[in-house]
This record gives sequence, C-alpha cells and structure tokens, in this order.
Amino acid sequence: MTIATARRPVLAGLALAMLGAGGALAREVRMGEATLYGMIGKIKARPGRRAELVALLATGTAGTAGMPGCLAYVVAEDMADDDGIWITEIWQSKQHHTDSLALPMVREAIAKGRPLIAGFETHVETRPVGGAGISG
Repeated sequence: MTIATARRPVLAGLALAMLGAGGALAREVRMGEATLYGMIGKIKARPGRRAELVALLATGTAGTAGMPGCLAYVVAEDMADDDGIWITEIWQSKQHHTDSLALPMVREAIAKGRPLIAGFETHVETRPVGGAGISG
C-alpha cells in the first residue's frame, strides 16, 4: 500500500479525532457480523488552499479498499463555504479507524496535510444503520 492510498481516510480521521473523537459521542452498531462506526466532519482549509487539500484527501479514493476496515470515504466541497470540506467515513468498527491512525504511512500523510488545514469546524460520530452499501 502506498502513502497515496492510505492517507485520505486517515488524514481526515485524524483531523476528526483532533476534534475529540473517541469521547462520549461514540456510537457503534452490530449489523450482521460487522460493527459499523461512522464519522462526518468539516475541515476548514487555509484560504485559497482547498483544492490542494481536497486533492490530498481524495486522491485515489477508490483505493480505500486498501485501508483495513474502511467501507466508505467521501470527500465533498462545501458549496456555501469556499474553504470548507466535508468528510464522511464508514468503518467496520471504531477500532479499525483507530488502528489506521498508527500506520507510519498515514502519519506521513497527516504531516503533509497539516499546513493546508486552518481548523476543524465540527464533527460527529455516527451509527450507520442503513442505506446504499450498508447491509443489515
């Protein structure tokens, strides 16, 4: 696995973790044999740097299959905020997300993304319960 295939979900995940992920809002649900865990968060790029940060986060998003336990990872530009980026993630479990943050290649990607980030506006942890791609 290359840094390019590993950095997207983890950079966003660390950004969300820096907002306090892992606190009392943690939600997990049993669906079949999988325990699903989700996060949705807004990252604020430095003025004029959103495209660069989006490219870092979204490069090879289809390659998230290479991240153990990552079921979905979506990067979206906020249409009402020129510097806003929304990240939506679904993991097989909270532990899968946590484990991904320890990978050396992920840590390197996080270091590359930090200079592009102005801040973190909001984040929520979710309990995926259904929808396209979610089987129960």
